[in-house]
Amino acid sequence: MINEYQIRVTPDVAAQEDRLKRFLGDEYGLNPGDINGVRILKRSIDARQRQIFVNLKVRAYVNELPKDDEYVHTEYPNVEGKPQVIVVGAGPGGLFAALRLIELGLRPIVLERGKNVHDRKKDLAAISRTQQVDAESNYCFGEGGAGAYSDGKLYTRSKKRGNTDKILNVFCQHGASTAILADAHPHIGTDRLPKVIEAMRNTIINCGGEVHFQTRMTRLIMGTANEVVGVEAVNSNPQSSMFNVQSEFRGPVILATGHSARDVYRYLAEAKIEIEAKGIAIGVRLEHPSQLIDQIQYHNKQGRGRWLPAAEYSMVTQVDGRGVYSFCMCPGGFVIPAATDKEQIVVNGMSPANRGTAWSNSGMVVEVRPEDLDSGNHNCKLSTVNSPLKVLHFQEQLEKMCWQQGNMKQTAPAQRMADFVNGKLSYDLPKSSYAPGLISSPLHFWLPKMISSRLQQGFKAFGRSAHGFLTNEAVMIAVETRTSSPVRIIRDKETLQHVHVQGLFPCGEGAGYAGGIVSAGVDGERCAEAAASYVEQFKN
Repeated sequence: MINEYQIRVTPDVAAQEDRLKRFLGDEYGLNPGDINGVRILKRSIDARQRQIFVNLKVRAYVNELPKDDEYVHTEYPNVEGKPQVIVVGAGPGGLFAALRLIELGLRPIVLERGKNVHDRKKDLAAISRTQQVDAESNYCFGEGGAGAYSDGKLYTRSKKRGNTDKILNVFCQHGASTAILADAHPHIGTDRLPKVIEAMRNTIINCGGEVHFQTRMTRLIMGTANEVVGVEAVNSNPQSSMFNVQSEFRGPVILATGHSARDVYRYLAEAKIEIEAKGIAIGVRLEHPSQLIDQIQYHNKQGRGRWLPAAEYSMVTQVDGRGVYSFCMCPGGFVIPAATDKEQIVVNGMSPANRGTAWSNSGMVVEVRPEDLDSGNHNCKLSTVNSPLKVLHFQEQLEKMCWQQGNMKQTAPAQRMADFVNGKLSYDLPKSSYAPGLISSPLHFWLPKMISSRLQQGFKAFGRSAHGFLTNEAVMIAVETRTSSPVRIIRDKETLQHVHVQGLFPCGEGAGYAGGIVSAGVDGERCAEAAASYVEQFKN
């Protein structure tokens, strides 16, 4: 007999299968000895009161053995010799597009400007050691995209856009823990996600697709009817026989370059391929001691205790008509340098699978709309008010300003949280996870007023709702600008092709149609399906 139950238990019961069996026996009149296994299908923590509970949906196997497969398996056929589709970018949008193309019987050719996920790791470590950023291999560029080494959180609100469960199951098929199928806020972990990404790449290659690293798209190849028929790309690997050689790859194009491929946006603008400025959110990384966040969220001076994970939080308010909110919260994590070129400082956050560091951080950001940049209330000189690249230019100027404040290295300007709210310079800074180092800086003074004043008011509101949150034990690290793409590449809602150019499928976060790993994966699958329909119309 296999039964499913919705139960509400204390954390110690939720964490131990023998305790769960005894609970089910007491609650539903079962003999615990007859329960051969308990599989957790859904799990969420209710920390609204002092007594913490865990809500579970469980499947109990009574006098039956549990089934081996905990996830839905996808079959990937061999696609050698099949029509090919070019996928530009090997982030989640590109990888899931490639896998879906294989499902549909098409051959993906994946072009990734950065290195493979293993070699990329060495360049990330060098940022802290040398204070230099490799413009083609960093926390944003390389196999796996911005999510590979900047957390691997899989929570999304965009479930109406497509099959999010499919994305999670594909991750499990390639080595992710099946816990992601149960958790309310699933998370693979920065330390485990690279192996999963490598397994996805191997599936693509073993099925007859191709993956080319250090191969950067330089232009789209246009046909006689204003349709995209391929791309030109250049190899940037000095050890390759193809170094600096332009190559052509033919086929319709899924453009999944991620939110930081600014050269692509500039190329599209120059080529008169329609794009538009898109709103983003800008602010800082706010880092607290993880024990303090545990104490606040779990209402306990002892913190999380033995059975609870590092605590998460979500903060949101409105200040002067714009949202102020926490973004990409990383309990038990690190703050990392996420710039993609010289003369930039950009910060982001990540967490290992165990979320076991001494710090917890989140982006604390303010909504910025394109029209906000027309007012002049932003400390930046923008000469391109009507340009679709104006939000991108605003990002760039803030990142350069931050680099200058950081002594023109990756040393990040920072300020204690309460000092920022009170307009005071921080004469010293707390210990931080940010490896390149911090330098005290008056963020309240040089950040654009439309951001700094809203952050100050937002922090006051968050301090009122979570006692102890507004504190000088927390440090603000500048600047968080890469929350999403500053540009949207216009596409048709039905065909997902560019609104004026056939054969071009703008995809994922970089095109302005996703906001994280799962939603980018969902959009990648949708673009693959649209590309397959496009290919099919020419076969007929």
